[in-house]
Amino acid sequence: MQKDLTLVILAAGMGSRYGGLKQIDKFGLSGEAIIDFSIYDAIQAGFNKLVLIIRKEHEAIFEEVLVGAVRPHIDVKYAFQDINDVPTGFEVPKGRVKPWGTTHALLAAKDVVDSPFIICNADDYYGKAAFKVMGDFLRNVSDHEAAMVGYRLNNTLTDHGTVTRGVCKAEDGYLVDIVETDSIKRSDKGVVDGDDNLLGEDKLASMNFWGFTPAIFDLMEGKFDEFLESKVAQNPEKAEALLPNDVGELIKEDKLSVRILETPDAWFGVTYQEDKPRVLAEFENFQKTGVYPEKLWK
Repeated sequence: MQKDLTLVILAAGMGSRYGGLKQIDKFGLSGEAIIDFSIYDAIQAGFNKLVLIIRKEHEAIFEEVLVGAVRPHIDVKYAFQDINDVPTGFEVPKGRVKPWGTTHALLAAKDVVDSPFIICNADDYYGKAAFKVMGDFLRNVSDHEAAMVGYRLNNTLTDHGTVTRGVCKAEDGYLVDIVETDSIKRSDKGVVDGDDNLLGEDKLASMNFWGFTPAIFDLMEGKFDEFLESKVAQNPEKAEALLPNDVGELIKEDKLSVRILETPDAWFGVTYQEDKPRVLAEFENFQKTGVYPEKLWK
């Protein structure tokens, strides 16, 4: 019997830098979003369940423009990230409108994920091979193990502004450290962070393409509690619990072993509206050359 595998997609972002819901913006020849290609690749790699983490107020538009076409091909469920979904005894700070971050988004899916799973971003294209290698890993994973598909930092940047990336350190094929780093950009001296520290073009970067078992939820609940206790008071309106940072802490605490998986495919995505022409051209080439059908969901 085939093992159940779940694709979990982070799609609750507000798209403030992009200026809209880039999660469902159209990029394919038949109006497909980037998320459509990720779902298609996951199905091809043997995934049979899909969980979309969204904001409750976006459910109708997701159902109309995405899920209606996808549902005949894969079992679909929603999970809703809600700023008010916090542990008993904690009060949301007055004036807080920003979501609590990717760790909190992951926890929103706890009650609907019951098999090994990928969690990834809705607005990033990871390539077919990423889903295949992660699917192979998850079919034989143990609860203490996880995996990440990494990409070279220089290949994850945009020419139209700064980006945030999980900058990684690896040893013997395993992740040993990861730090969510913001304001990364190219400069005259190379790839630098917001403090103008040189990072190096060949650094490994996480693009939030993780493979976990459901055991991760209990671990991350602990991390989210720690975040609320220690970080929110410092920045009550904007502090976020970020998945790469919490994975890094679990590695240091010897609670999680994270294998780094390789893929020959290039990542690309949309952070700013100015990134859109390149992404449109990439998908047009894919669909016209047969990498994908011209209509994904026939």
